[in-house]
Amino acid sequence: MITLEHVTKIYGQGEEHLCVLEDVSLTLRRGKFTVLLGPSGSGKSTLLNLIAMLDKPTSGKIFVDGQEITSLKKESARSKVRLKKMGFVFQFDGLLPEFSLLENVDMPALLRGKPNPQKAQELLENLGLGAMSHKLPADLSGGEKQRASIARALRNEPPLLLADEPTGNLDAERKIQVFEDFARMSREEKLTIVMVTHDTHAADYADDVFTLENRQLRKLK
Repeated sequence: MITLEHVTKIYGQGEEHLCVLEDVSLTLRRGKFTVLLGPSGSGKSTLLNLIAMLDKPTSGKIFVDGQEITSLKKESARSKVRLKKMGFVFQFDGLLPEFSLLENVDMPALLRGKPNPQKAQELLENLGLGAMSHKLPADLSGGEKQRASIARALRNEPPLLLADEPTGNLDAERKIQVFEDFARMSREEKLTIVMVTHDTHAADYADDVFTLENRQLRKLK
């Protein structure tokens, strides 16, 4: 699903430069739950941002679903790929406080002019939130809000889900729930999930595990 070929990312120039990734090559399998581990500042989020086309590599190529995304020059072209092929989950849920859970989840489809509250309801039910669809985000726990953000990320049925420290603000029990949700969705729905985290417990639920240290990736599982 994702291939990186000799990707290097350097910030700054001259003596002020900082190399975050150095000649990284890897392939992430379609329909698998992949975890990228590493301490804060190791470059995990940078790698995810490169895949999401929110940043550009200094050198190297990145392919998503067979398409070389590093060759896309216009933001409109990159946005089209994101909308069609990618869903995003971040550390903060980003739910809109004035809208119900159902409305939040259906928002990506509404922005495409294809709202379908029934589909949004099904996603909430699949994540154990069906009875809460009428509630506002303020009435939910942190774990419930994060799982709602996962449902929102899946609303346009992307083949790829990118998650950046999605459990960073959750307690141990709710973290495990998210890990279990990701493992189930990759297994049952053949969804490709890439999650970056410093939480080593995530490795127990993943199909593939890599660690990012000293600008290099190493496969652990």
